[in-house]
Amino acid sequence: MARADLYQLQTDNKGMLWDVLLYLPTVTGLGVGGAIFWNSGSQSLAYLLLFLTFFFLYQGLHRVSGRLMFLPTSPISLEVSKQTVSIQLKNNEKVDLVKDVRYFSDYAGKSFGLTGMDLQGRKRQYVFHKGQFQAEADFQRIGSFLKVFA
Repeated sequence: MARADLYQLQTDNKGMLWDVLLYLPTVTGLGVGGAIFWNSGSQSLAYLLLFLTFFFLYQGLHRVSGRLMFLPTSPISLEVSKQTVSIQLKNNEKVDLVKDVRYFSDYAGKSFGLTGMDLQGRKRQYVFHKGQFQAEADFQRIGSFLKVFA
């Protein structure tokens, strides 16, 4: 791969729907369980369940807003070359992962993670989903390019 390949990302509405279907019952069940234990007098268990409710609510909102690219730090494009991986963020910041770049693929083949150090020495982590790419062939191609960083 002599040249850099550029991939424009798009919102993943289908994946967002699946995340909502996963997190909504979880957060609702934990919240209802916490309220039941709070009113029954077992407040120590209620604190745990309410903590988990807000933890999963935060994680779910972060995951959904990341798939929809609402966050200013959401990646909007990905450029891959032999030495670096460049990520353009929604807030017009460009992050170049130049050191300790690692590629992590999931077992289902529907997403992958990238970590590495940028030019300022900060560790950056990003997750990319198959639905964010224009075509499934792009997702497969970038996965094969990034395997050198595994």
